[in-house]
Amino acid sequence: MKKQVNVGVVGCGYWGPNLARNLRQIPECNLRYVCDTNPERLLHMRRLYPEVEGTQNFDTLLNGALDAIVIATPVRFHYPMAKSALLAGKHTFIEKPMACSVAECEELIELAHKQGLVLMVGHTFLYSPAVLKIKEIIEWGDIGELRYISARRLNLGLFQKDINVTWDLATHDISIVLYIMDEMPVSVSCRGDAHVTPGVEDVSTLYLSFRKNKAATVHSSWLDPKKVREMTFVGSRRMIVYDDVSLHEKIKIYDARVEVPPHYDTFAEFQYSYHYGDVYIPYIKQDEPLKLECQHFIDCIREGKTPRTSGENGLQVVQILELATQSLKHNGVSVPVPERRQWAGLHSPLLSTEVSEPTRVAA
Repeated sequence: MKKQVNVGVVGCGYWGPNLARNLRQIPECNLRYVCDTNPERLLHMRRLYPEVEGTQNFDTLLNGALDAIVIATPVRFHYPMAKSALLAGKHTFIEKPMACSVAECEELIELAHKQGLVLMVGHTFLYSPAVLKIKEIIEWGDIGELRYISARRLNLGLFQKDINVTWDLATHDISIVLYIMDEMPVSVSCRGDAHVTPGVEDVSTLYLSFRKNKAATVHSSWLDPKKVREMTFVGSRRMIVYDDVSLHEKIKIYDARVEVPPHYDTFAEFQYSYHYGDVYIPYIKQDEPLKLECQHFIDCIREGKTPRTSGENGLQVVQILELATQSLKHNGVSVPVPERRQWAGLHSPLLSTEVSEPTRVAA
């Protein structure tokens, strides 16, 4: 029987405690350390988990008898901490976004490869049963040809100081869009405004243009009174609405479409046909995505597998964020996405992932 994976978590502010909670519940994982510079946060974590050691010194994790380090600190610390962890021979999990630049991501990927270590990025929604179900439905062709994706991620706060709302909130939707499209966009444009903190956009709209006339829009805001987590996937035959805030009906499939008449002799004869059918709500097993993500990280370490959200996936998201920043600085100009290497598919590890029979809807 394989031994437990000894893990340390650095960063006990907003998201780190959630990672610690899930890692601690995994039988194959031994959460040994939590690390934070704030002694009050450490005391809080020690009260929750008295068997876990607390430290304010990151070097304690680097030099300790750990197999892996989970990094849940502000984005500016992701690269230096991940580099130190990899150099220390630790498998490394980095919360999203992976780093502050493509160059930093590339260096971490190369280092993990040389060290023979697992490098994984916390794109949690790619472990969501709802997102996986959407992927299945689209791949089976039940909504016809996918035309565009529209995403809205809105709430009041949490305001960040070192990254804007695109880097904070849109990261989730970008990862989902790339996962569903299974390709990089050909161009990126982004517009936004800073209403509260000068120089830090708190509202933004991102536009991703793909091949074959496909597109995705992502609207992000820290200035909305109501929490919204919604994505719409528009196909040529049907449409899917994904509402992550909904407790039980996260996915609804609308049998709705617009049809163009195949033949007409005059413009007067030309009329669009609007089809309105039933709404289908597929069953989705309710599993916490973060729990599945943490389990996947431990499994990849124990079995030597490539993570679904590997360093390469994290890099692709950061590349789009970099281009979005360029566009923001130039009033939303469209910025082409350069080809980094021959395309081989974003999520090849999923090909070996066991999935349930997808929901079929009547023609």
